[in-house]
Amino acid sequence: MKKALKITGITILSILILLIAIPFLFQSQIKDAVKEFINDNLNAHVEFSDVNLSFLSHFPKASVSVSDLTITNFEPFKDETFATARDISFTMSIKELFKDFDKEPIVINSITVDEALLTLKTDKFGNTNYNIVKEDSSNTETKSSSKFSFDIKDYRIKNSALTYLDEASKMKIYVSELNHEGNGIFSAEKSELDTKSEAHVSFTMDSTNYLNNNLVKLDALIGLDLPNDTYTFKDNKGYINQLPLEFQGYVKLLETGEEVNITFENPESSFKDFLAVIPEAYSKNIEQVETTGDFKVKGAIKGIVSDETIPTLDINITSNNASFKYPDLPKRVENITINTSIKNTTGNADDTYADIHTLDFKIDQDVFKSSATLKNLTGNMLVNANIDGVLNLANISKVYPVELDKNLTGILKAKVNTAFDMDAIDTNAYERIKNSGSMSLSNFNFSSESLANPIQISDARITFNTGNVSLNQFTAKTGKSDLNATGTIKGLLGFLLSDKPLQGNFNLNSNRFAVNDFMTDNTDETTDSKTPSESLKIPAFLDCTINAQANTVDYDNLHLKNVKGTLIIKDERAILQNLTSNLFDGNLAVTGLVSTKAETPTFNMDLGINSFDIGQSFQGFELLQNIAPIAKAIQGKFNTTLNLKGSLTNDFTPNLNSLSGNAFAELLSSTINPLNAEVLNQLGSSLNFIDFKKLNLNDLKTTFEFSDGKVSVKPFHLKYQDIDIEVSGNHNFDKTMSYNAVFNVPAKYLGSEVNRLIGKIDDKSANNISIPVTANITGTYTKPSVTTDLSSSVSKLTNQLVEIQKQKLLNQGKGKVTDLLGGLLGGNQKTTQTDSTKTQTSQVDSTKTNTGSTVQKEIKNVLGGLLGGKKKKTDTIN
Repeated sequence: MKKALKITGITILSILILLIAIPFLFQSQIKDAVKEFINDNLNAHVEFSDVNLSFLSHFPKASVSVSDLTITNFEPFKDETFATARDISFTMSIKELFKDFDKEPIVINSITVDEALLTLKTDKFGNTNYNIVKEDSSNTETKSSSKFSFDIKDYRIKNSALTYLDEASKMKIYVSELNHEGNGIFSAEKSELDTKSEAHVSFTMDSTNYLNNNLVKLDALIGLDLPNDTYTFKDNKGYINQLPLEFQGYVKLLETGEEVNITFENPESSFKDFLAVIPEAYSKNIEQVETTGDFKVKGAIKGIVSDETIPTLDINITSNNASFKYPDLPKRVENITINTSIKNTTGNADDTYADIHTLDFKIDQDVFKSSATLKNLTGNMLVNANIDGVLNLANISKVYPVELDKNLTGILKAKVNTAFDMDAIDTNAYERIKNSGSMSLSNFNFSSESLANPIQISDARITFNTGNVSLNQFTAKTGKSDLNATGTIKGLLGFLLSDKPLQGNFNLNSNRFAVNDFMTDNTDETTDSKTPSESLKIPAFLDCTINAQANTVDYDNLHLKNVKGTLIIKDERAILQNLTSNLFDGNLAVTGLVSTKAETPTFNMDLGINSFDIGQSFQGFELLQNIAPIAKAIQGKFNTTLNLKGSLTNDFTPNLNSLSGNAFAELLSSTINPLNAEVLNQLGSSLNFIDFKKLNLNDLKTTFEFSDGKVSVKPFHLKYQDIDIEVSGNHNFDKTMSYNAVFNVPAKYLGSEVNRLIGKIDDKSANNISIPVTANITGTYTKPSVTTDLSSSVSKLTNQLVEIQKQKLLNQGKGKVTDLLGGLLGGNQKTTQTDSTKTQTSQVDSTKTNTGSTVQKEIKNVLGGLLGGKKKKTDTIN
């Protein structure tokens, strides 16, 4: 017994070793066969990472898997991805691996495709990207036989997706979360295929969305008549969302298209089937909903599908005197009447039309009626619609499980007719858009997390006219703000039905308009900190002009009075024109724009400021604080013109480091308080001959420029008594600074020693002497550093005064020296003895030589006396 068990164990182990080892012997052979099969059958570039062979995963059958398959198109869709698949697996009998691949094909029994992505595309010229199978060249004698044949008994497609795009018809189909499986025998001439399918489907035709991620299910038993290319639906049930549909009929392939003959209807007739059409995410659990009345969907599709024709359509949806009530909600929707049909009797796609003859309902005593016809659905669609009814918005959440952050309130009344074609909307041909009727909204209250405050519209009335809508009345409040507006709106249908901008001209009046009422803070829920996630955006769909007037506009800590101006919003830009207001006991005029087209918002503004109170404006206007921080020490009024441009932060405040521009400023009647500026305190300590309280700033004018976070001030002059002051330099928005102030100081202000020298000179020119004293101002406005060259300037002045005194003494002493020399040399005496001339001349020359040193001593004595030196006693000659 032990021996038998041992033999059995060794046998099983050997078989397992063989099942693991043998695939490695065939794997290269299988990989070559797959590559050759692909190259023989596809006009496309195909790549895959590997081909694996296993005997264990589907034992007793062999399994071949192709990993990471990618198929890329050739021209005219060069390098576009047609299909990808994470894994494609085939199963076959193990004996198939022992065939001679060059003589007989491998028979495939099943296929599984996992995570496939397929894109089917038709361009505007009719080219398709899915026609990649090589044409059959059976007439070629050297044609090699295929390496594979298919005897499929089952197949599966798991977790896959499909996209179909037709540029000519503007059709888009998106199929996601696709799971499909089928069982049957394909090799028989007549057989049956049992299939189960489930997917989410979106369908758009020419900008109109008919299905939006709707869940579609289909359990279908399909009869296969391969010789006649006919596929018959025998026992089938499909679901659109939760609406069941049973259908019968067939599809037959023709040389020029397909012949279709299918009928369908919902098996039940309860109105609950209507709620089943609505996606479950919105309709919630409909099992407990109370309903009365019927709901029936019935249709027939018959005819030929070809390049020129479509099948005829006869689809009808009806409901009579129906109602529904959700168990957890207080109110019921009743008197529901639906009578809708979709028809095509000619097979011409342009003749397809939808007739919503009746769509009525009632909530409490409010009756709402509507009807519409849609013609030429595949071309320039023609629309004619009517709305007539009253709707209490508060009842919406009381009859239907819609999720709202806050409940709506208000009464909507409408009696409107509209008739238009889609081309008229696309081309703004307003004369072809026929509107009539009116609509009103009263006592409307709405709040949301996206709004800073609830909006309360007490009265809004509009009239529909051909081509435009008149806003006759709009009265609303939100937060501290009140709004009253009238105007006209153009392109309302284009905005609602397509991507056209909303155009309008409005007159807006407000007693108080608080900007913060229309802005929100983005809060990080994990930290409860306010962190703006992205910049505010000017809506791209707005194209309007607003003539605004407000008694008060509150912006941050600014309170603007008597605001008037024009705001133009277009192309993600807000343009201000001739905006005027009263602010800081003066007047403000603004022209410029803000743009949010780029990732970072930008602005360019011209500001005209007239008679602003300096104290108020520099305390309340942060920008002015950064441009001229010294002004906090000044009291009075000023005028300025500012040109500013730069970028904005996420909360729409200027990014100071991005600012560039220039300004011209003029101070009017003003005084200065040095105690409010540490710079002036230190400057006054260094220059004690100036009292900054007495500094004259009246009519001061200066120009400055700023860029890259720096303000450069061009040289300007101040006057302190008879001292002229020139100031220039720059500072940064981080409050660091580098300024030079040059004081042209008269000598009389520079101390007793200097004044004593001036007194000794006793010359008018000395009284007019002045010297430049330069103060270098660095550091920050809160911790300034002030250095001056006062000491060296006084020293230079002293040397200058000494030089003047010397020159004066020299001039005074020159006459005395001349008299002295004249006396020493005999004055102007003339000799009468001509014979002794040479002798006298010789004596004079000798005298000059002998008396030179004596003259020099005499000059020194004179200068010494004038300069205050000690005089020596001299003998008096009588």
